[in-house]
Amino acid sequence: MVRLELLEEQETQNLFEEDEEQENEIESLDLQEKQLKEISEIVISGTDWTTETILGQIVNENIQLNPRFQRRDAWNKKRKSRFIESIILGFPIPQIVLASNKDRGKYVVLDGKQRLLTILQFYGKSETTRNNAFALTGLEFRPDLKGCTYESLKNNITLSSALDDLNNQTIRTIVIRNWHSESLLHKIFLRLNQENTPLSAQELRQALNPGKFVNFLDDRSFESQVLKKIFKIKNGDFRMRDVELLLRYVAFYYFLPQYDGNIKKFLNMTCEVLNKQWDRKEDDIKDVVDRFENAVEATITIFGDKNFAHVWVSEEEAYRSQFNRATLDVMVFYFSDEIIRESAKKNKEQVEAAFKELCSSSNDFIESVRGTTDVDGTYIRLSLWGKSLLAVLDVKFNVPEFFEGRIVFDGLR
Repeated sequence: MVRLELLEEQETQNLFEEDEEQENEIESLDLQEKQLKEISEIVISGTDWTTETILGQIVNENIQLNPRFQRRDAWNKKRKSRFIESIILGFPIPQIVLASNKDRGKYVVLDGKQRLLTILQFYGKSETTRNNAFALTGLEFRPDLKGCTYESLKNNITLSSALDDLNNQTIRTIVIRNWHSESLLHKIFLRLNQENTPLSAQELRQALNPGKFVNFLDDRSFESQVLKKIFKIKNGDFRMRDVELLLRYVAFYYFLPQYDGNIKKFLNMTCEVLNKQWDRKEDDIKDVVDRFENAVEATITIFGDKNFAHVWVSEEEAYRSQFNRATLDVMVFYFSDEIIRESAKKNKEQVEAAFKELCSSSNDFIESVRGTTDVDGTYIRLSLWGKSLLAVLDVKFNVPEFFEGRIVFDGLR
């Protein structure tokens, strides 16, 4: 009888799982149909603007090349120079891909920001950047232009033909209109040729969610000394990974209970909400970001410059060499609180030992920091590390809980 009941229970469970799979398949098909409908409504047009026309569009801010982006320069002068040389020679160059913005006549750049920035700089129209009005170098086919700037070409009658070629060369530009969702734009730019340095997720996020909060976050990440330590850079990261890392912290600080496992949607929502709330929450947001700086510094103090955002492996292998964002997430989540932070620094040997023990003994924790962004993994790593800290620190605080598929949390105190 017991065996029969077990078999019936198993059959019921199998039927339940089959029904769930069928529901998931239906939802997946519905999503595919919706995406295909969106794609069918997109209007894509091509045009051949001259270099001079493109320059005018950027200067007049019709092509929105965010000034903050201009500080995050990915190309060196040799690569910039050869790009300008290619235009002068009439070589085929990769097309520029734009998406029409909500503002009529304005465009967001999906692919080609470095090329557009190079044009802006060579013409001397990007005064806040270090490569503004750069001189050509490393040329392969026109060594006679080596050392020339835009101004020297303009003032040298023997080289005027090269300037005419530059001004009048056409550059293929694709414009995407009538798009309905940011997620579709994400999918489009991910399909673009990776070698052309397409827009990063954070660049697109900032382009589509402009506002005072986004501007503040960009400025602070560019200035942040702890983010420079994390990414081992002297200036802001040209792929804006520093901005995204700071945004993750702010998002989890304010909206952890609303997180549903979709990190892209979660970060977009954070930008949208805090842009709207900036005027009344400016001081609080600035204080929260200051706490991030302090939290990272405390993590460095406890674990050292090389190990503060890495996973412990073993006594023989020590820490993994690769930076782990999920590990940093859990550290700054707790160390952003001054009382917890000071207690952790006072008991840093015990804190590091607790982290090593957690990495060594908990497969759940290790799995949760291996790049998963789902709700379960986020809860597991926050909860387990919080409980480990409670065991070694002389302070009490709240640890996130889990209920009906969501993280429940109402502040550390």
